[in-house]
Amino acid sequence: MKVYGPSEIRNIAFAGHGGVGKTTLTSALLFTAKAITRFGRTDDGTAPTDYEDDEIERKLSISTGIACLEWEKVKINLLDTPGYGNFIAESRGAIRISDAVGIVISAVSGVEVMTSKSWDYTEEFGRPRFFIINKMDRENANFEKSLESIRENFGREATPVMLPIGSQKDFAGVIDLVHMKAHIYSTDDSGSFKEAPIPDVQKEDAQKKRGELVEMVAELDEKLMEKYFESGDLSGEELEQALRMGIAQHKIYPVLCSAGARNMGSQDLINFICSFTPSPKDSTAWRAKDHSQQEVDVQCDPGAPVSLYVFKTISDPTQGRISVFKVISGTMAADANLVNSRNEGQERMAGPFHMKGKERIKCEQVAAGDIAAVMKLKDTQMGDTLCGKEKPISFEATKYPIPAISFAVEPKSRGDEEKIAAALQKMVEEDRCFRVGRDPQTKELLVSGSGTQHVETVIHRVQKRYGVEMNLKQPKVPYKETIKGKAEVHARHKKQTGGHGQFADIHIRMEPLPRGTGFEFKDEIFGGSVPRNFIPAVEKGMLEALESGALAGYQVVDLRIALFDGQYHPVDSSEMAFKIAAHMGFKEAMEKARPTLLEPIMNVEVVVPDECMGDVMGDLNSRRGRIGGMSQKGTNQIIKAQVPLAEMLTYASTLKSITADRGSFSMEFSTYEEVPAQQQTKIIEEAKKAKAEEN
Repeated sequence: MKVYGPSEIRNIAFAGHGGVGKTTLTSALLFTAKAITRFGRTDDGTAPTDYEDDEIERKLSISTGIACLEWEKVKINLLDTPGYGNFIAESRGAIRISDAVGIVISAVSGVEVMTSKSWDYTEEFGRPRFFIINKMDRENANFEKSLESIRENFGREATPVMLPIGSQKDFAGVIDLVHMKAHIYSTDDSGSFKEAPIPDVQKEDAQKKRGELVEMVAELDEKLMEKYFESGDLSGEELEQALRMGIAQHKIYPVLCSAGARNMGSQDLINFICSFTPSPKDSTAWRAKDHSQQEVDVQCDPGAPVSLYVFKTISDPTQGRISVFKVISGTMAADANLVNSRNEGQERMAGPFHMKGKERIKCEQVAAGDIAAVMKLKDTQMGDTLCGKEKPISFEATKYPIPAISFAVEPKSRGDEEKIAAALQKMVEEDRCFRVGRDPQTKELLVSGSGTQHVETVIHRVQKRYGVEMNLKQPKVPYKETIKGKAEVHARHKKQTGGHGQFADIHIRMEPLPRGTGFEFKDEIFGGSVPRNFIPAVEKGMLEALESGALAGYQVVDLRIALFDGQYHPVDSSEMAFKIAAHMGFKEAMEKARPTLLEPIMNVEVVVPDECMGDVMGDLNSRRGRIGGMSQKGTNQIIKAQVPLAEMLTYASTLKSITADRGSFSMEFSTYEEVPAQQQTKIIEEAKKAKAEEN
């Protein structure tokens, strides 16, 4: 493959709700351009951009697939993004590095939940966009209803540049409104078409829709508006130029149509991408920080110093880490030595290649604006910047949502703990919506993700790739214990066993501290009633005792213990004796100081459609939640609340049910609060039962 310059490249992300045909459409474009030799999924269930085992098994995209094609001196990099709720956040990285986004809509369903999410991501990163109404060959397909749905949600700027010829089983091709020509597609899946006159029954509608398109682009320029008023039309060249400008300025969102499964409309879509979508050269400059942390604009100039952004990482169990990147500036040569801006490490870019799904096309150079990949970089992760050492800069890493749900991981074989932890960490490098950590209190290994399906899918991948077995279970809630009152106790440890005995006598005072303070030990010994060398042993005994409270065995927090008196024996006293006395005194003092349970309270933010707000708020209240505020975002409501973690463990499935998978939530730790008495009794009983079963 030749080296393409920035003006000859198009980076297009296909985004939208799951099941609308993005992967099939990607395959159709590749087949039409003769980049692949077979159309659709192969006999083993793979598609060019869906080739992982779990994608084949589930028949849906789980991560972004990347494939390139060449068409009339233009290289198109296609980014096929996932669209189901548990995986759609993965599309953020692809949308950010794209230069235009094709939002795919089902002609049967119209705008769906994740269509709006894709739109939000596109808005956030400021990318030009166009709509593709796909599945025009399906039963109940309706172009006009789908167009109306798009305009209701995203505005009148959504303007057709194509009309379908026929619909459902009679779908035969498209009308190109820019050039006012009909394209009748072959029925052999080749993606080719023949020009023909516009069918008589559609001439009037085509003229009307073209008039709407011309009027829309004429509004972009005063001279064009004057000409439009004078002649009532614009020339083909004027319309093309204005349409390109309108797309780049986000003032027009062209609407196209296709039937990806029958490879109809594909050639028109490729021609549209080449003719009207911005190249990297035309796109907005990337913002970066230089070595002095000053913001700078980085232009897409192949002659400038090299800088690239790693937007995706793939963990291959046999070949190691694959880093996929976009060259932002300069021209990267094979074997180039670059610097990682995050850690200042040197990386050698050995054997770069372009991707066509799992097929690799070797390349000697990668110019600004193009996408490529390289294997086995030493310490480069997703979100890193690589650049020449002569002009170091750093691009901000793409932000991904905080995981919403957590599970505890339990190895099936005891010896697999370290192997599992290492394998899970590799998945964190690949999937920024997936997190791994160990709870310091419960000691459980926790995995977190966007939803149950997301976590289960990652675990399935780990098991297949690295040959480890594990179970998922609900994590333990890290309750804590504290006290509400004061207590003074006298604890004596005395034991005589022949020879030296054991003797320690202490007087302690226990009192509560404000929430979040932790533990404080005070030495109030005067006159040597407890020698100085034994006082650290008392404190150490108290610290050990804090790990297991008197109610249910949870960690004890937010209290002060003062050692104010005691006795010792010059022969029988020892550090161990005073530690044992400390344990005894702690337990007795806890029981007298009105112990209570604390639970973690989470700050929860829920985004739901307007019509679901009442049901969602009612459900949060039933979970002992406190509503803190509401705000509007488009057609959605944002509800902020504080809810106990124990009540949120199964919330993901409930929210999905209430909102028909249109809601989302995030949560983070806020504080610890006292558990209501009724819940305390239940928790204590369960803890005692679990302890009895262990013994």
